[in-house]
Amino acid sequence: MELGAERRAIMPAAKRTSVAASVSVRPLAEPDLDRADEIFRVAFGTFFGAPEPETFFGTADYVRTRWAADPHAAFAATAEGEVVGSNFAANWGSVGFFGPLTVRPDLWDQGIGRRLMEPVMACFDTWENRHLGLFTFSHSPKHLELYRRYGFWPRFLTAIMKKQVAVSAAVPGRVLYGELTAAERPDALSLSRALTGAVYEGLSLEREIMATQAQGLGDTILLEGAGSDLDGLAVCHCGAGSEAGEDVCFVKFGAVRPGPDAEDRFERLLNACEQLATEKGLGQLDAGMNLARQDAYRRMVDRGFRTWLQGVTMHKPNEPGYSRPDAYVIDDWR
Repeated sequence: MELGAERRAIMPAAKRTSVAASVSVRPLAEPDLDRADEIFRVAFGTFFGAPEPETFFGTADYVRTRWAADPHAAFAATAEGEVVGSNFAANWGSVGFFGPLTVRPDLWDQGIGRRLMEPVMACFDTWENRHLGLFTFSHSPKHLELYRRYGFWPRFLTAIMKKQVAVSAAVPGRVLYGELTAAERPDALSLSRALTGAVYEGLSLEREIMATQAQGLGDTILLEGAGSDLDGLAVCHCGAGSEAGEDVCFVKFGAVRPGPDAEDRFERLLNACEQLATEKGLGQLDAGMNLARQDAYRRMVDRGFRTWLQGVTMHKPNEPGYSRPDAYVIDDWR
């Protein structure tokens, strides 16, 4: 998201205009990552009024992890040879989303966010995603209007929730992708595609599963079902250096097989996530939940999850996608 100018670093208007006029957009390269990460933290920290914005998000890492997952879908805005913003696209098969989109605070409201949208929208065209989305701040008219220009429409709120990890019994049929042999992993990925495709046609988390494994960010939970099907899966980031941060297990995506007894499978998946957090020695479990998934949200509240950050997802086209009352899915598109 292009963070607004509620708090602006002081720079003369003429200087801001001249810098913005010289902005160009190119692929984000590895030498850019430190600067892009710094801008990401300062932008969010400034938006939220943090006393030390450069330390916002602590030990969580969104910039390096998303660049490593797909360097061809990461973009930098530069001015006078210096990185001044970045944006990232993610390809989940038939679903695509983007973010974080961040711009150096003294250059907010100069159209740089729009420039960073162009290559991301081109990615979606190339990937031929059918359903596109983003997470932004529901209280910011400027953000909603920026993305509306690209055809995105605000729908339900999304709650970023957390709970303290409680020791739970081992979950029967739980398998970790990281413990599978190289020969077993292709079959696991195929089963995961079948599961997510049943939730929403063409939805695939294969890239997230493989990136999480390749970067050592955490692990992916696979719940065995009757026969050869999976009952559920959850891509989890664990600890510092991942999108979770220190002492946190973050469920980046989770889903269970739809149909009769889906609610029971969802409870089992939540138990398995808590079990993984316990095994990793992590004290907090984080998970995002779109409030259109009413029963799933209620069940998380009943288990002790509480909202610590709230935003809105915007969809293109203006359709629910997999954010429906009968869907038991965890994600937040941040």
